[in-house]
Amino acid sequence: MNDTTNKKNYALPIAMMFALFAMISFVTGLTNPLGVIVKNQFAVPNWMTQLGNAANFIAYAFMGIPAGMMLKKIGYKKTALAAVAVGFIGVGIQFISGQLDNTSSFGVYLAGAFVSGFSMCMLNTVVNPMLNTLGGGGKRGNQLIQFGGSLNSISATIVPILVGYLIGNAANAKISDASPALFIAMGIFAVVFIVLSIMSIPEPHMESSKSKEKDTHSALSFRHFVLGAIAIFLYVGVEVGIPNFLNLFLTTTPDASGATGMGIDAAMAGSICGTYWFLMMIGRLLGGILGGKYSSRTQMIFVCTLALIFLLIGIFAPTTSQISMPVFKSDISFGMTTVPVGVMFFVLCGLCTSIMWGGIFNLAVEGLGKYTAMGSGIFMVMVCGGGILPLLQGAVADIFSDYIISFWVVFAAVCYMLYYALIGSKNVNTDIPVE
Repeated sequence: MNDTTNKKNYALPIAMMFALFAMISFVTGLTNPLGVIVKNQFAVPNWMTQLGNAANFIAYAFMGIPAGMMLKKIGYKKTALAAVAVGFIGVGIQFISGQLDNTSSFGVYLAGAFVSGFSMCMLNTVVNPMLNTLGGGGKRGNQLIQFGGSLNSISATIVPILVGYLIGNAANAKISDASPALFIAMGIFAVVFIVLSIMSIPEPHMESSKSKEKDTHSALSFRHFVLGAIAIFLYVGVEVGIPNFLNLFLTTTPDASGATGMGIDAAMAGSICGTYWFLMMIGRLLGGILGGKYSSRTQMIFVCTLALIFLLIGIFAPTTSQISMPVFKSDISFGMTTVPVGVMFFVLCGLCTSIMWGGIFNLAVEGLGKYTAMGSGIFMVMVCGGGILPLLQGAVADIFSDYIISFWVVFAAVCYMLYYALIGSKNVNTDIPVE
């Protein structure tokens, strides 16, 4: 497959994969602003505002390994089509929940978030290797993946701003207010399904019918991989926990809840949280540029240390200390807004979390050889940490009636990731054959 043929035949499916890369963060990111709606519409405690997020990510625990098996058995195209169809259904269920009364809509919304999680897991499993294949591997394949990652971050930047604008007054918001965003998601899923179904996709990695000898070892035989799997579990919880609880803190009016809050309107809060995701995109671009000069271990040590400093400032800085920071506003303009100093440093954590996934993954699979594929599947299962850790953070917020104190959960998780970069990532099982 030469480069000319690749460009001619696969430009459209590449564009579809870019769209799916963006949809992964768009659909996943919906649980952030929807958590604000849930808190006000159903008058639930903070930990319950994270149930949609939990349902989405816990689905990874059920679907991670099956998704990898699907990829081997039926190939990229059919797995992607199945993922898109499931995603359409999941988002559709969430839309339906907005049309029901309060008695049943919360449960239906959670069911939709869970189904969407299955789709996001399947898409995460297929999009990266498919882009690499469509690009013909090598530098162009990697380049396509990097472009896809940037679109992923841009989408994550947009969703809290868009839904925040749709919500308006958070105190009166309902799930139905987010319907336009859900329609956008369903529309993109429908277009991608139609295009992919009529396109020819290369399938070089489908499993052959040849029998394989039973192996006495696995990825779990490597200590640094096991510790890395724990690190990725915590990382995903940190990545989503920071903006989720920052949004709750910003939109909660102190007089209306036992927890602390700023009482900022949902649109502006969405813009502030969207800036966190925008900084993640900047961080990924910088990480890619500097990746040729600095190892994953060096990068991880630096960003984890910086994140701990930012978190400490965010936790201890008094909310009365204000500062102006640049944000993308709901009218699609770029401007300044005044926020507590601590809020700005929580947002700056996006620069640090941006490269953690890639850094942890690279360190964890180093030296795994033939066990790398299995390790990737296990990693996808551990993404469920993005649903579990925020539940714990929400429980801490409820116990202490303080959103800021809940960020100690994030701090502890980053401490572990720093330990992993410094010590836990060393391969002490070099005696295991990997060829």
